[in-house]
Amino acid sequence: MLSILDRYFLRELAQTVAATAIVLLAIMSGISFAHVLQQVANGSFPASVMFQVLGLNMLDGLTTLLPLSAFLGVLLGLGRMWRESEMHVLASSGMGATGLLRPMGILAASVALLVGLVSLWLGPWAARTSDQLVAAANRSVIAAGLDAGRFTELPGKGGIIFVDQLSRDGSTLGSTFIATERAGKDNVPHIKLVTGKHGQLYQETDGSGRFLALWNGFQYDIPLGADNWRKMQYERNDASLSNVQSDNDEEDPAHSLTTLALLRVDNPDARAEFAWRTIAPAMTLVLLTLALPLSRQSPREPRFGRLLLAVLAFYLYYLLMALCRGQLIKGHWHHSAPMWFLSLVVFGIAAWMFRSQYVERKPRRAGA
Repeated sequence: MLSILDRYFLRELAQTVAATAIVLLAIMSGISFAHVLQQVANGSFPASVMFQVLGLNMLDGLTTLLPLSAFLGVLLGLGRMWRESEMHVLASSGMGATGLLRPMGILAASVALLVGLVSLWLGPWAARTSDQLVAAANRSVIAAGLDAGRFTELPGKGGIIFVDQLSRDGSTLGSTFIATERAGKDNVPHIKLVTGKHGQLYQETDGSGRFLALWNGFQYDIPLGADNWRKMQYERNDASLSNVQSDNDEEDPAHSLTTLALLRVDNPDARAEFAWRTIAPAMTLVLLTLALPLSRQSPREPRFGRLLLAVLAFYLYYLLMALCRGQLIKGHWHHSAPMWFLSLVVFGIAAWMFRSQYVERKPRRAGA
């Protein structure tokens, strides 16, 4: 049964954590939106799936955002109570360290459970769904922004295409015009024009390539600055189209695998990904334990002095964990024991700092 103080602490801290999460989510959405817009401009993502990819990227980023939100939220919530002397009044009324640990334990367990759900299931699901959207864009020209009656740039700067009619699923085209530019053997730019009365989009059996088959048309090869044009009439002509794919150099194939699938894969990337997913809830518990001693401040202390110190401590801890993950990816380490040892060390330091704040001090004797 929760006491009045437990409910009070839970309500105040939960509200602060939720407000902090909303602010950080808004910041992250702006950064992700700018990144996705850049990918759309580069032809890596079709505009039709831009907002779906944006939302899935934000879901995937909750693994890092939620622990940081809980850490900062507890710092701000408890820091306000210390500055306004609420904690001093409660301590003088007989509330000790256990009175603060009980609601903090409930909050930490709830956030750690949510982080575990995101890191082990929701984040990989969002990554897989984003990849599936891009794969679906490769199977449909309509997803790449093609619209009947106007000129459209093909993904990956593959050229310009124009169709007068388009089926509902985007796989069957009417009269088609395609213009591409390439360098010839004599290093002279060549313009390739392909026309067809109708066309159809298809992929290879393994899904690696995307092609457009055109029927009953002409193909022109025009070298710029020369008059040796070539014209060819064909019954069927297959043109290769660039695939719509992400230009993110840090893309990790293991990140989109399910947690159970990671257990069946034995390579450095899979081991690093599995270690990061499983240790994310533990990192949340460590950060919330560290927030307890760092949030204590006096009314005359600068408001954001401890907050700056806490943010530096968070980035130092996160950077060390990222370095450990990098060692796993490179294959220098074959297990995640150093990551757990580092978390235990930080947890021990935070627990010692919290205990030293509440330990009874011996009274000093008056000088002679």
